[in-house]
Amino acid sequence: MNIKITGSGSYIPNLKVTNQDFSNHKFLNEDGSVFNSSNDVITHKFVEITGIQERRYAEEGMVNSDMAFIAAKKAIENSKIDPETLDYIIFAHNYGDIKHNSIQSDTVPSLATRVKHLLRIQNPKCVAYDVLFGCPGWIEGVIQAQAFIKAGMAKKCLVIGSETLSRVVDKHDRDSMIYSDGAGATVIEATNDEGGILAHESATFAFDEAKYLFFGESYNKELNSDVCYIKMYGRKIYEFALNNVPKAMKQCLDNSGIAINQVKKILIHQANEKMDEAIIQRFYKLYKQSVPEGIMPMSIHELGNSSVATVPTLYDLLLNEKIENQSINKGDVILFASVGAGMNINAIVYRM
Repeated sequence: MNIKITGSGSYIPNLKVTNQDFSNHKFLNEDGSVFNSSNDVITHKFVEITGIQERRYAEEGMVNSDMAFIAAKKAIENSKIDPETLDYIIFAHNYGDIKHNSIQSDTVPSLATRVKHLLRIQNPKCVAYDVLFGCPGWIEGVIQAQAFIKAGMAKKCLVIGSETLSRVVDKHDRDSMIYSDGAGATVIEATNDEGGILAHESATFAFDEAKYLFFGESYNKELNSDVCYIKMYGRKIYEFALNNVPKAMKQCLDNSGIAINQVKKILIHQANEKMDEAIIQRFYKLYKQSVPEGIMPMSIHELGNSSVATVPTLYDLLLNEKIENQSINKGDVILFASVGAGMNINAIVYRM
């Protein structure tokens, strides 16, 4: 028995927000003082560091679970399974359903339950629950699905990664330009087909690192201080990721028994282009090898950082040949990897 992704789907919102759309924003420092550089200079440096030229925001009438439902429906159709045969729906997110121009997160019932309802699944033994694991949430959901299947508790699982970060950004914080919205979903099944999940690795660093990403007040001190927004210590996260993610990737690959030169693609969380490139450089340096050309497909330039959705949407886009000059084929070995709030790190070695 092998455990494989048998179907995938994604939802990329239609609303494009370019860097030019931030030209009239009033960016402030953490202490509330006016940022010295012009917005043109800010956005120019932003592109140099992150690679992000535009991002997608959810439409006004849509919430997180709506996007997830669309992606999930596509994944189920792609897998050709009967949704009533699903044993688990595992929904990775961070902030629940937040309506446009609202400040309140809604998580009851769980978003997984909402997706099950929208899919009109009647089977009560299809268990639906949410995972809060930061940006690595979808990968962690896949690891959990694998565990359920290995334990004989499930045969089919739906794993979703979906987020509307545009609803929790502080518009006065330059970091708000990084974030975006999106949804990706996959069906994970036990199968006799060759390949599947070969190894996985997970870790939580919380001694000094727990609050590198957090919920904090706006940089605009005139606003209600009781309203919180996504915040991060970017430099600390960058250094943490470079020191720890390559090691976790190596541990995962070594456990799989796959040689480094057999890896065809690395699908890494689309957090920051420069950071991702540095992680891959350090990963290959651990094997005393140079980075192969085209090893790391990227979607961040057009889609931004949609947190838990970046890896499953990238996978789905790659499968459907929507990433220029990139493709994956049956038998290819893929390394999934992510880092995010926690601080959490995980990786999966997977054979198509």
